Amino acid sequence: MKDDVLFNRPLVEKYDRPGPRYTSYPTAPQFHAAFAEDDYRAAAERSNRVASPKPLSAYIHIPFCKSLCYYCACNKIITHNIERAVEYLEWLKHEITIQGKLFDDSRRMTQLHLGGGTPTYLSNAQLADLMAALDAAFHFAPPEAREFSLEVDPRTVTPEQIHELHGLGFNRLSFGVQDFDRDVQEAVNRVQSEAQVVALVEAARDAGFQSISVDLIYGLPLQTVASFDTTLAKIIALRPDRIATYSYAHLPELFKSQRLIRPEDMPPPERKLELLELTIQRLTDAGYVYIGMDHFALPEDELSLARENHTLQRNFQGYSTHADCDLIGLGITAIGKVGDTYSQNVKETAQYQHRLESGRLPVMRGYRLNDDDRLRRDVINALMCHGRVEFVDIEARHGVTFGETFADALAHLEEMQRDELLIIHADAIEVLPAGRLMMRNVAMAFDAYLKPQEGRFSRTV
Repeated sequence: MKDDVLFNRPLVEKYDRPGPRYTSYPTAPQFHAAFAEDDYRAAAERSNRVASPKPLSAYIHIPFCKSLCYYCACNKIITHNIERAVEYLEWLKHEITIQGKLFDDSRRMTQLHLGGGTPTYLSNAQLADLMAALDAAFHFAPPEAREFSLEVDPRTVTPEQIHELHGLGFNRLSFGVQDFDRDVQEAVNRVQSEAQVVALVEAARDAGFQSISVDLIYGLPLQTVASFDTTLAKIIALRPDRIATYSYAHLPELFKSQRLIRPEDMPPPERKLELLELTIQRLTDAGYVYIGMDHFALPEDELSLARENHTLQRNFQGYSTHADCDLIGLGITAIGKVGDTYSQNVKETAQYQHRLESGRLPVMRGYRLNDDDRLRRDVINALMCHGRVEFVDIEARHGVTFGETFADALAHLEEMQRDELLIIHADAIEVLPAGRLMMRNVAMAFDAYLKPQEGRFSRTV
């Protein structure tokens, strides 16, 4: 099925500017240290008292890696000392125990995601220990109601271990491929063979994983249109259920590891757009549906079906088919969303250990939404998930008159309407095919906190 995305080079260039990804609203820069552990505990208590408590979700940060990928901007610890992971796992289980006591036993955990770092830095025995602790604290939902995923570095696992991961309860995998080209791999210090990835994908299928995803990055050093076309052809031949194609944000002034990339190896800005155009063309020609925000899925995948029937959700891990959950962040830097609050854990392992040693949760900062935040979050989520916001739905939910409340935002969007990226109807905003790549720009019109050309964000296209 050919997707309806239209790549208009002049308009993509015009609207390619820094902006949030809107995995939350308000976005992380609004989190503050005045939000502390007592605020988080109060939020958890309120979440238990609502008429229909939400199911639970967890994000667990495993920060360890055995080698440094030069492009990486994640919070990570490069070490071959496996004892550090053993110690971290013990403190992580301690946090899990404390958190588990905050949520009613009647609630079930339906979503789980392990990110990093490299979650598969942990042995399968350690992962089994972690899963047992999580189940004891949060009570896993039945297998058919779960969406349990983890990120896999193909260099760290064997096909046999993939089968074991399925046995531990994971039903979704995301393989970090980035690029198959050897020159590109060497330029970013992440060398892995195509044969490794093929063997692992086949093992995941044999093991019965419900969804297999592959992550790619465009805009890496030494990438050319021809070389990335070869990588795309190989990925398409593998036919993963989902493909995420991330734009590389080269910010060496912010991320020390990126300074190891030779400036002369970086592709010019126009090449990134060529690579994006190529990616959209190749994947949609191969039958993948553009979900939004870098994500593609096969037509029969749950994400594509959810997009079609307007049940798509968005959270800190991206797009999801599951109902909105209370998200518990576990481990250093992890972000949670419980009730009407966001929270983030401390960033250093020493701080993390110190807080837990004293019986405290390692909450570093957070935010409690007000009425205006909730209103704007609903508008932004509707746009990001469905490409359309119905005024009557927002008005009924929040007791506002859309045209009056958002007069400034609608005026801001008129230029995008003139560029045929969206239509402002009398009763709705509809994002047109050519505007789907600029979805973040549309959402920015409703962001009350955004400063013009704010440089802390990646570019929107």
